[in-house]
Amino acid sequence: MRPFGRFAEGKLSSRVPKEACRVRAAGLKNYFDSRAGKRKGARMGWPKWRKRKHGSRFRYDADRAKPLDARTVRLPAVGDVATREDMSWLTGRMATGDARLLGTTIREQAGRWWISFQIEVDRDEINKQNTVDTDAPKCGIDLGLKTFAVIKNSDGTTEEIHAPKPLKAAQQALKRANRKLARSKEGSANRTKARKRVARLHLRVVDRRRDFLHKTTTRLTRTKSAIAVETLNVKGMVKNRKLARAISDAGFGEFIRQLDYKADWYGTRIWKADRWFPSSKTCGDCGRINRALVLADRTWICPGCGVLHGRDQNAAGNLLAAMLIDTA
Repeated sequence: MRPFGRFAEGKLSSRVPKEACRVRAAGLKNYFDSRAGKRKGARMGWPKWRKRKHGSRFRYDADRAKPLDARTVRLPAVGDVATREDMSWLTGRMATGDARLLGTTIREQAGRWWISFQIEVDRDEINKQNTVDTDAPKCGIDLGLKTFAVIKNSDGTTEEIHAPKPLKAAQQALKRANRKLARSKEGSANRTKARKRVARLHLRVVDRRRDFLHKTTTRLTRTKSAIAVETLNVKGMVKNRKLARAISDAGFGEFIRQLDYKADWYGTRIWKADRWFPSSKTCGDCGRINRALVLADRTWICPGCGVLHGRDQNAAGNLLAAMLIDTA
């Protein structure tokens, strides 16, 4: 969608600058709390102003902006705007009092306008419809770059999930688009077009990765009663310059994050192994740890019992076994 009308006349809802001031104040508070050691995580820098080339964005608080029907949203000082996505899921719950609007954000990205609603909704009835069966299989999941996930189920079956690797697939197109952007004249109309082209390519990459992760995590949390996963230091992993792009393209951190909150929705239990748990190096048959194993070894023979192991399949089985022992 694209807001026109009274925006062109310079009018603006009073809620927009108020929300901007609130967000700025929150950024400053986070900075000073981080500097004083009151805020966990990496140290934050001074809040930066959003640049126009990063896309326009503004927010309404409470229910100042709200959907009128399944395809129309009313924005203060802008007017009624048609949407491409059907909002009947939201409007139906608002009509019955099962959903309450807390705020609305409008942002521009890659030449497109997006509206997102922050809502408070009772998910009990929704979750009951998709609650996982108590007799559903348990599984261990080993994440990797060659195969995104190898799943070992408690019923003895094994499954492999291959990621679309959207950033790798878009590398040639991004290379051409960035070259054209670099050669365009600063401030020209062609530079604006080239910048939007690059932004659209990046948006497609993000959308493909998000779609894959949501579909995969939703299926797993709805069909597994317990899931054993690794505790990955993704921030440390991307310091490897040879693998940083592939690791970022996989989205391991987002995969685990989605598993966590969807498990609460559907009644699945998530078990996380210790960060130093040697899932790949431990023999699944005799328990011996092969400390000579390196990342390039996709298969290995146990020095103790002589069993041939597939690296990922063995790791997934070890995670599953560790979870079953720990939760017995």
